[in-house]
Amino acid sequence: MASVKDVEKVADDLEGLVEELRSEVKNGTDFERLMQIADEISEHADNAAQTFSSVNETLMSRLNEVSGGSKRSSSSSSSSGSKSKSSTSGSSSS
Repeated sequence: MASVKDVEKVADDLEGLVEELRSEVKNGTDFERLMQIADEISEHADNAAQTFSSVNETLMSRLNEVSGGSKRSSSSSSSSGSKSKSSTSGSSSS
């Protein structure tokens, strides 16, 4: 799984590409090179977005497991509490 540290690396790469783009715009007008740089920037931005999405999905999944787990244990203890009460009631009636 990708991590936030990976995004930091992508951000560093993006900084370099943006600097290269600025330099190319100021010092020349090689549109082919500008398109290449823009494509690389786009790929790096997509990688950052995928990383954030992956981290978010993992965190949300874990939160759901933890939340679901605590709800299940509350439900189980409530259910077993109900069962013992009905068993006790059934014993007294007999």
